[in-house]
Amino acid sequence: MAANPDAAQAPPSDSTNHGVRVVVAWLVLSAIATPLVAIYVGPLIPPGNGSVEAQGQTFSNQVMTSFVTPVLCLMAVFFAYGLIKFHARRNEAVLDGPPLRNDARVQLLWIVITSVMVLFLAGFGTYELLKDGAGGGQGPNPIALPAGHKTAYPVQVIAQQWQFTYRYPALGGMESNQLVLPENRLVVFHVTSLDAVHSFWAYQLGVKADANPGVDNVAYVTTKGPLVFNVRCAELCGLWHGYMFNNGFVVPPARFARWAAHAQALYASIKPYVNRPADKGGAPLARSYLPQPTGRAG
Repeated sequence: MAANPDAAQAPPSDSTNHGVRVVVAWLVLSAIATPLVAIYVGPLIPPGNGSVEAQGQTFSNQVMTSFVTPVLCLMAVFFAYGLIKFHARRNEAVLDGPPLRNDARVQLLWIVITSVMVLFLAGFGTYELLKDGAGGGQGPNPIALPAGHKTAYPVQVIAQQWQFTYRYPALGGMESNQLVLPENRLVVFHVTSLDAVHSFWAYQLGVKADANPGVDNVAYVTTKGPLVFNVRCAELCGLWHGYMFNNGFVVPPARFARWAAHAQALYASIKPYVNRPADKGGAPLARSYLPQPTGRAG
């Protein structure tokens, strides 16, 4: 009787437990890589430690990066082991191994692990977002209010094509094209727009809030030490969107007081220009504005 051709092509039996090898290699690599990522890579993730909110965002990124490191290690070990152990040598027939299907243990383990990861990250992310006001715009009625929010220093951010104007209600509604903040102070930004949709992004402060016409978008930030930070528009707003940026400064209180006095004297003769009703003398502290038909967006 002729030999079965399929039997002749069957791969040789292998008693090696490849699964155990992969798991052991994965655990060893994860035990080495995860602390290294947490210690050396995590602190380098933006936006940095320029404010309490930015520091919280960096910590969140550090935790999530460390959390995903074992997953990346598993993928690396799995592919590396497969390439090294099961690659076809020269002049060797390429044969498929036995198929693995309907393993209830593997399916259950996958569901449990991924569910725990997702639920943990959802809970952790929600807690971190609510803890310090997050640094993101939350509309006119924020649900996350940091401690001491009633005494926060107010600054209104007014966006237009293609610049930001900063209004200081505590300084009599003085307006400036330069954002200067006192250090170690809770600041509340009221972000709005005169024309198109913009986005106020104070990068190193960890603040990003959309600037929409007719909306007062509130964002909190707690400054730390002296800092030079970048301010950009993060929403495509027209032809010169890419040039809508400048620098802001966090300075000691004494320097902030000197700057405020100088700015008030410098801009004393310039009235706020935003949608002021001529018959009422203007509304320098209005929280939101709508585009005017005669304006740039009209």
